[in-house]
Amino acid sequence: MQDSRYKFLRPEDVKRLAHYEFGVKAMVEGYLSGRHRSKERGASIEFHEYRQYVPGDDPALVDWRVFARTDRHYLKTFEQETNMECHVFVDSSASMGFQHDGPLTKLEYASFFAACLSWLVASKNDRVSLQLFDDQIRTFIEPGSTRRHLHQLLTALEHNQPGNKTSVAEALRKAQPLLKRKGTLVVVSDFFDEPQEIFEALSPYLHRGFRVHLFHVLDPAERTLPDRGLARFVDLETRENLVVHTGSLSEAWRDGINDHVATMRRLAVSRAVDYTLAETTDSWFSLLDRLR
Repeated sequence: MQDSRYKFLRPEDVKRLAHYEFGVKAMVEGYLSGRHRSKERGASIEFHEYRQYVPGDDPALVDWRVFARTDRHYLKTFEQETNMECHVFVDSSASMGFQHDGPLTKLEYASFFAACLSWLVASKNDRVSLQLFDDQIRTFIEPGSTRRHLHQLLTALEHNQPGNKTSVAEALRKAQPLLKRKGTLVVVSDFFDEPQEIFEALSPYLHRGFRVHLFHVLDPAERTLPDRGLARFVDLETRENLVVHTGSLSEAWRDGINDHVATMRRLAVSRAVDYTLAETTDSWFSLLDRLR
């Protein structure tokens, strides 16, 4: 899967990723090893053992040859290779198009991270899905692990553009029935939404056993609001504008951002969700290290 023709998967990143020890299992259960084995009944790769039938078992799985010899009902169980699933959510709302002090827009930074993560997951024969959202799910690519699937995913990232208003909570609610198997959920966003609503929307995933990672991406200027005198601010999502003196606003701005980050972190800890704050000046490989 070493392909360098994609905007968000650079040759130097592919080279580095090729030697990265990574897999999805650790993101779900805390131990990363990629493909793993689980004991399930039914058609599979390798016979495991017999066990006695108990009420509620599927009679179709009874080994009737054994029954003919022993007059007892036994079921075959098998050891089956399964693949973990990683579901990547990339916030593509208008605010993600912001760039000031960082070298990339927030959406570009999120896309580089999502591309690298998707390459890693697919390269370990695990399945990765992609959701691009603003206040709706704009693109949903179902889980897969083939080269063709990865091409589709990387192409979607490349053609993606900032869209409408942010509603992380609404996107999570609408995506929940689309994810058939539990796995790991990776959400990359600036999280300009109500924290309580975000975590309420995450609750069904947590109840189903998903491992959730939130990556809070901000431009450095959004955290500090440097003093640049009189300036015009334009809301990327509502297009409303306001002229203010940054020196008189910077302290209140920083307090507001810090309070929002603290609330996100507190709610994440209370629900056993992994939360990482990142700036667009950070290496996206530091986010991959966080997942490890």
